[in-house]
Formats: sequence, structure tokens, C-alpha cells
Amino acid sequence: MKQEGKTLTELMVVVAIIGLVATMAVPNYSIFNSRTQVRCTIEEIASELRLARQLAMTYRDRVRIVVDLEQQALTTQFVNAATTHHAYHYGGKGVVIEEPSGGPEILFHPSGRSASPTTIQLHSLEGQTQQLTVSITGRVSLL
Repeated sequence: MKQEGKTLTELMVVVAIIGLVATMAVPNYSIFNSRTQVRCTIEEIASELRLARQLAMTYRDRVRIVVDLEQQALTTQFVNAATTHHAYHYGGKGVVIEEPSGGPEILFHPSGRSASPTTIQLHSLEGQTQQLTVSITGRVSLL
């Protein structure tokens, strides 16, 4: 009866090759993860803005989103009722929002129009950038 097996040397060579491939893949994975995190966060912010516009049209009330850079949150509020609908926290996701071009408040009228056009830029800690715009018509676009 003949037994065939692998030697310790062959096993160590396979482990070394797997380690080398994994070492080369880690930087690409972190770049991919950073890009995905920025993209997901900007899509969530766009969704919050679209929801605010829809709330303004549905409830026939002005709705504003306040961008709080220190608390890393977006707060949706009804203007006339002076109530907060909800808050979205993007802190802990490894992204930073620059001051929106139209100021820290984005206001939607009951017609769905925005009070002023705004551009929001999002940056990851690794340098990935994504941009979102709110037009005067209230349309939210990802660039």
C-alpha cells in the first residue's frame, strides 16, 4: 500500500503564495471600500433630500433640511408646524461633507421647488469625492 501526501515544504509554498496575493489585494480592497462608502452615503443623502421634497408637496408645507457639519447629521423639519420629521446621521461612515454652496439649510416649497440651488460635496478620508446638486426646480441629481 503506497501512501501519497504533501510535504511541509509544498504546504509552506502554497501558504506563501496565498499571503502574497492577499497582500497585493488589500490596497485595492480599501480603495473599493472607500469608493463604495462614499457612493452609498451620497445616495442616502439624495434620498433624504427627495423625501423632504415629497413631504413638502404632500403636506403642502415648506420643509427644510439643516446640514449640521459638527454633529454630522441632516435634520428634516416642517417650517410652519415647527416640528422635526427625522434626522439622518452620516457620522462614523468615514466621510466628510463640505459646507453646501447654498448654505446649511435647503428649503423646499409646497410646489416642490427649492428656495435656492445647492451643491453638496462629499469626501472620504482616502480622497474619494462625490457631488450632489439640488436645482431650483427641486430636482436632486448625483454627479
